[in-house]
Amino acid sequence: MSEEFGRFFLPGPSEVHPDVLAAMQRPMVAHRSAACAELFDAVQPALRAVFGTQRTVLLGACSATGFMEAGVRLLPRGRVLALVNGAFSERFAQIAEACGHEAERSSVAWGEAHDPAAVRTTCDAGDYVGVLVAHNETSTGVVQPLKELAEAVAPLPLLVDSTSGAGGVELRFDEWNLAYALTGSQKALALPPGLAFAVVREDLLDNAPPADSFYFDLRRYAENQPPFTPALPQIYALEAQAARIEAEGLEQRLNRHREMRDRTLAWADERGLEVLAAREHASPTVTCLLLDESTEFLARMFQAGYTLGNGYGKLKNKAFRIGHMGDQTLETLNRLLAALE
Repeated sequence: MSEEFGRFFLPGPSEVHPDVLAAMQRPMVAHRSAACAELFDAVQPALRAVFGTQRTVLLGACSATGFMEAGVRLLPRGRVLALVNGAFSERFAQIAEACGHEAERSSVAWGEAHDPAAVRTTCDAGDYVGVLVAHNETSTGVVQPLKELAEAVAPLPLLVDSTSGAGGVELRFDEWNLAYALTGSQKALALPPGLAFAVVREDLLDNAPPADSFYFDLRRYAENQPPFTPALPQIYALEAQAARIEAEGLEQRLNRHREMRDRTLAWADERGLEVLAAREHASPTVTCLLLDESTEFLARMFQAGYTLGNGYGKLKNKAFRIGHMGDQTLETLNRLLAALE
């Protein structure tokens, strides 16, 4: 690994391993060829493990936001319950509104997770066609109790944005009976930006209303041939990274992310820095630490050779975020923490 690896700790995009970047230089193939179909098949085992599913993982050449919209478009017109606890869960609500739904927000403070019992009460009292949740809120470093939330909203379909979760945070699509879950390539999967992945439950797909989008009609993505021109260099990178994920083992990968979270929290405690997320909901992939004038601090860190994330949205210049995800390790994280001194 390059000596320069381990200096890029944005909470997305993540630093990409040199071997994964090198895989993007392979020559193009026809995207209606058997070679392309074989490529799509080859990445399925690792993607299924990441999502915790036996279903086919859909792949699109767009950002995760594109597949957020695609998932919302599977719901019939009506009211959706949006569980908001940060900037990206709020984005999910805004996408629903842009798609013609009425989005009722159930909001908690930034830094908090939703209480499944309270969500159950809200669902029982309302008339909703679905529930939206950000599994891992990138703006705050909060991971939601997804299993318990899925149980609380049943039988309503739960649509999950796991953009900064999948690959670094436990996700069990089949076991937790989720209706839809998506992620992007550039977060815990540590791939270049440009790909989105999703799993959809059969009843949600089969009962979807007539498509009101051409590109984001997920029924087009169900085959092992891409419905539209694929981003082949990114898929070559995905194939290389899938092999690396399988070699490490998913459980070890998840444990590594939890270890990086715990190390970051301990370091913050030792220095009296306030972590935004409550400890029981602290994300394994991103930690948000409160710090006034964080922009100036981050500029100094950049001069020292390290890239971190500023506070997002209303937290800009009031916090900084460490993206300890993807292919970062305790070793690279400890070098960063030493530099932060």
